[in-house]
Amino acid sequence: MQSETRDATNIPGNDPAREKSKKSFTDLAIRYGFLVLMIGLVIFFSVIAEGFASPYSAVFIFQSVAITGILALGVTATLVVDGFDLSIGSTATSSLMLSAYVLVVLEMNAFVAVVACLIMGAVVGLINGLLIVKFRVPDLLATLGMMFLLVGLQRIPTQGRSIATGMTLPDGRVAEGTFSKAFLALGRHRFDFFIDNLIPVSVIVLLVVGLLVWVFMELTRHGRLMYAIGSNARAASLAGTNVNRYKVLAYMISGVLASVGGILLAARLGRGDIASGNNLLLDSVAAALIGFAVLGAAKPNAFGTIIGALFIGILLQGLTMMNAPYYTQDFVKGAVLVVALVFTFALSKRGGAH
Repeated sequence: MQSETRDATNIPGNDPAREKSKKSFTDLAIRYGFLVLMIGLVIFFSVIAEGFASPYSAVFIFQSVAITGILALGVTATLVVDGFDLSIGSTATSSLMLSAYVLVVLEMNAFVAVVACLIMGAVVGLINGLLIVKFRVPDLLATLGMMFLLVGLQRIPTQGRSIATGMTLPDGRVAEGTFSKAFLALGRHRFDFFIDNLIPVSVIVLLVVGLLVWVFMELTRHGRLMYAIGSNARAASLAGTNVNRYKVLAYMISGVLASVGGILLAARLGRGDIASGNNLLLDSVAAALIGFAVLGAAKPNAFGTIIGALFIGILLQGLTMMNAPYYTQDFVKGAVLVVALVFTFALSKRGGAH
């Protein structure tokens, strides 16, 4: 019997040490492969594209992904409870249009505009959540319907036109309100760090929101319960968790964060541009899904989402500085997303098989 056992260990491909080494390599690839890829991308663009490694280029990358990253954190909150929010881009654009309408048409102050947008985002999230948990509408269909509803609703007050000071309203009046300095500061003010006027407010907001979402999801009881719901909602319910309440909460978080992104975008542009949020949905979803591959998480997480948004920003900034045609950017983003998802799920499955 002992000789048979010794013979079994000598069968080609059945070497325990070799199998352990292979598993260790796979584990390392799953955990650190995406970060190594991102570092390699930075090095490549730094060598090929002149000026890519400058502090100003780094700040521009952060600024370009700040709004996308905030929206992606909202998508992450819904993914945690095994949901999905397709309305996040239209919610952000509605927030942009609402803030412009309050400031320019209604001639109110920045505080009212910000509060109105945040309330709007919370209400949109609440409606999405209730449609899903009370009326049993599938999350994709509920949020898709909300997306189309908001796209139409935000165009009605101005008959499909962008909002700017001096525009003629449908009733013949001229809009005399303006974007206040306090509101514009949310999108244009910069803080002094090492280099004068370098860090935009939107980047600070992204980092703060990212930290808050990470702490909430990873370190609090409520966040752990949301992960439990996403893993097995029935088991979480049997354990006494109010599944419906937490699902509604996730969509409200998504709606509020989308509104924050819309506010920052409106403050950056200084007008209610009806077409400015066209790519917000795709970019934010891509960032949230790429986050699955960061550190081998294989699950939605705030840190991975921010890294995913940063990865997209690095890629697009590098391609732009290399004078790559603009129409190739969506193709590249799609390719990166597919590779990241294959890397996450295929390698994770392979790693679990050992």
